[in-house]
Amino acid sequence: MLVYSVNLPQINDLEHYQPMTTTELYDIHGRSFGSFALERRVVVGYSGFSPLLRQAVISIEDKNFESHWGINLFRVFGAAWHDLTSKGRAQGASTLTMQLARNLFLSDARTLSRKLQEIFLSLQIEHAFTKQQIFTLYGNQIYLGSGVYGFEAGAEYYFSKHADDLTLPEAALLAGLPKGPVEFSPVLNPDRALRRRNTVINAMLEDGVITAAQASAARSAPLGLHPETPPNSVAPWFIEEVRRELERRFGTTEVHEAGLRVYTTLDLDLQHTASQAVLDGLAAYEHRHGWRGGLLNVIAGGLDVNTFKHPDWSMATSPGTYIHALVTGVLPYQVTARVGEHQLLLTPEDWAWTGFHTADQFLHPGDLIYVRITGQAGSLLRGTLEEDSGTQAALLAMDNTTGDVLALVGGRDFNLSQFDRATQAERQTGSSFKAYVYTAAVEQGLTPSDTVEDTPVSFGSWTPHNYDGQFKGRISLLEAFADSRNIPAIRLAEHAGIRNVIAIAHKFGITTNIPPYLPIALGSAEVTLEQQVAAYSVFPNDGLRIAPHLIRRVTSAEGLPLFEDAPEVSEVVSAKTARTMMIMLRDVTHSGTGAAAAALHHPLGGKTGTTNDFTDAWFIGFSPSITCGVWTGYDDRRSLGDRETGAKAALPIWTDFMKVAIADKPNESFPGDASSTGPTGTPRLP
Repeated sequence: MLVYSVNLPQINDLEHYQPMTTTELYDIHGRSFGSFALERRVVVGYSGFSPLLRQAVISIEDKNFESHWGINLFRVFGAAWHDLTSKGRAQGASTLTMQLARNLFLSDARTLSRKLQEIFLSLQIEHAFTKQQIFTLYGNQIYLGSGVYGFEAGAEYYFSKHADDLTLPEAALLAGLPKGPVEFSPVLNPDRALRRRNTVINAMLEDGVITAAQASAARSAPLGLHPETPPNSVAPWFIEEVRRELERRFGTTEVHEAGLRVYTTLDLDLQHTASQAVLDGLAAYEHRHGWRGGLLNVIAGGLDVNTFKHPDWSMATSPGTYIHALVTGVLPYQVTARVGEHQLLLTPEDWAWTGFHTADQFLHPGDLIYVRITGQAGSLLRGTLEEDSGTQAALLAMDNTTGDVLALVGGRDFNLSQFDRATQAERQTGSSFKAYVYTAAVEQGLTPSDTVEDTPVSFGSWTPHNYDGQFKGRISLLEAFADSRNIPAIRLAEHAGIRNVIAIAHKFGITTNIPPYLPIALGSAEVTLEQQVAAYSVFPNDGLRIAPHLIRRVTSAEGLPLFEDAPEVSEVVSAKTARTMMIMLRDVTHSGTGAAAAALHHPLGGKTGTTNDFTDAWFIGFSPSITCGVWTGYDDRRSLGDRETGAKAALPIWTDFMKVAIADKPNESFPGDASSTGPTGTPRLP
């Protein structure tokens, strides 16, 4: 009667208890690369906790756990009286069972009624569950700081390993966290964490579960933190797109609490390649334009250089990483800087591209610089000085036959800008729009060998010009397209009808509202990179458009299927039209504006794109299996600089990515290759 006279939760709810768990994202090879969670938790069974960890928890939290029946009356009532009468820190004495009852069902209010409820619930839990079940519930529920719940998630977060693989010092560190997840955090308060860990080790020694030698070795060991890579840092823009789609389908609560298993289209290896290609391409651009300066200075901003933290510093550093560093010392021929807890050293060869002979000519203590890590000796990093002038780039690659988005980079640095330039930014396409102009012309019966006038022409007050300011006279459509001649494109758009050209673009999946004016033929329409990539995949697909998608299937935490995405397929143009266009698109990468791609010695096609004043640079290209697009530019639409064309600013990034993407496909070919190419792969005109 006493137990049920208070308003207690029904204890049988625990039989069906499902804690908030982490939704995990997997790439096409089954590798985890991202997650969503309100409470970062990975649920494991009793055997998922190492014996060392179980004993460490029992020794420090509840020595009589295996023998008591849920409470220790003398300690509980003594602690309750202390809590109610003292203004100091609350006293412990709660058993593991009582802690579990409080964490699952009750508040932290320091009242007698709450303490009584805790006791009654503990008695019921002990009556209904075994000790192993109680420890498992506790081990998966307890808070360990930094948004981490449960020992498995804690082991992964602090040590990048599973809870059943922990060493004695690691197990003792985790076991000491429940008493004060913030106070004893090894990240925020390492000294206190070390003392707390050693207290746990001493408790284990007192209980006789470890030897004096083991205790001595464990106490002298360093904290040994090896934090895992911050969640969602590998493919952040891709993960954000997935999150938005999941929330549309399942709702925010389900996505962040139900522990879904999301099998995506991402290829983790290609994603790493894409990210590196974008950053290397932007670095090459910065070097071409020389040092511009304008660095932010922490000291000038009134901040403390000793406590300053940059968002980049949450990332792990390895050779090839681009990251911001805080200059701490400047000598003529040496610069020291800080990257988190690591020291960085730069010497003259590391800034030679800037044109400055000594560092004190252009750097000062407190400057935030951008560097590329080249190596590490102990805690000392080595790198090269780079620059971030604000240029951005985006890359999206998809599988032609499935629509799987294999890699997606939405900008230079997700920590500084979450805007996705691959899926959200609408930019003028430049000459990459000409593919739709020529498709409309081919649909009306023209062939690559037909000719068009490349001569001066005016349309009212508008007089278009070619990029080089020259005219070639009457040339073939093949040559006009490969060299990206503007006048022939305008003439073909007029011949086919600009409304027909726009209708063709819409059939290819371009959703932009395009006004029916001839300048549209030169790429003044604003389109997203995602739409351009999906549209260009139509050509190697023999006229079929397979809509890009990021999720293959979703299951519940128990593996029950919840959603499976079927590719959305539509016929855009005939196979004959697609293959005719392929002749011209392939010639671009053989002898046209994209000829640098020929160095890959692989069947390829594509088109460059450059807008007025060099504000946007594009290259959209494909192999038989993959279509990839690259865009570069500034968010505020200022010029990239003189002659920063698609071939110069975007194509090198595309090439760096594609040489890896096609490395394991040496023998692939385009549809109809046997009849449409010569022995060297050069397109043969009909």
